[in-house]
Amino acid sequence: MKGFPLDDGLEIFDLSLLIDDTMVIADLHLGYEQYLNQQGVMVPSFQFRKIIERIDLIQDISGAAEIVINGDLKHEFGKLSRQENREIARTLDHLQGNFRKITLIKGNHDPLIPHIPHTSNIRILETLEISGFLLTHGHIIPEPVGGDTVIIGHEHPCVGLRSGERIEKIKCFLKGPFRDKGLVVMPSFNFVTEGSDILHEAILSPFLREAGIQDFLVYGVEDFEVFEFGTVRDLMEFTASENRPSL
Repeated sequence: MKGFPLDDGLEIFDLSLLIDDTMVIADLHLGYEQYLNQQGVMVPSFQFRKIIERIDLIQDISGAAEIVINGDLKHEFGKLSRQENREIARTLDHLQGNFRKITLIKGNHDPLIPHIPHTSNIRILETLEISGFLLTHGHIIPEPVGGDTVIIGHEHPCVGLRSGERIEKIKCFLKGPFRDKGLVVMPSFNFVTEGSDILHEAILSPFLREAGIQDFLVYGVEDFEVFEFGTVRDLMEFTASENRPSL
């Protein structure tokens, strides 16, 4: 199975990107189930197993030898929950056994990551440039902005498409211009929720607030299949026509 070419030197493999032999994923939010349980939303803890299985499958298909987590490895902001501590340790142990290099890009949920003992042999950076691509989480805009194309997470983009009375959410990549560069927005590598519907919800990342998303291309992803949906504007016009009452 081949990846979907998104740009020169950049391929989509399911919810990840491949640059050379480096797999890039973003927004795992380990510990999210415990957080939801504390808020009164009872969900089973299944995400850790699903994340590990999906990383292994992507690595088998893509042949990736290195991995970058582009922000928000964990979920809680100001503390480390028991579930997070356990799952971070198990995740990093697994990655160290399967990849020759691991890099964590700090996200807005990761202020405690440098103080976790399991990260002693893992690079922790604010940004990382690989083959002309600048990886940064996306909650702030680093200045100056390097690279020819910027790759961010943080937004958790998905599109909500109406099917009868239901809205089906599909995780997606976004691709468009930012200043004099390209910008790629990654979906979350989180299996508890689909993410934030870019057609109906407020934009989070300052990158997208500055750039505007109307002319960004949308690539939906579902079980290693990639669907080209056109631009955000196209989808907004389509959903508006679908919701318009017939005469």
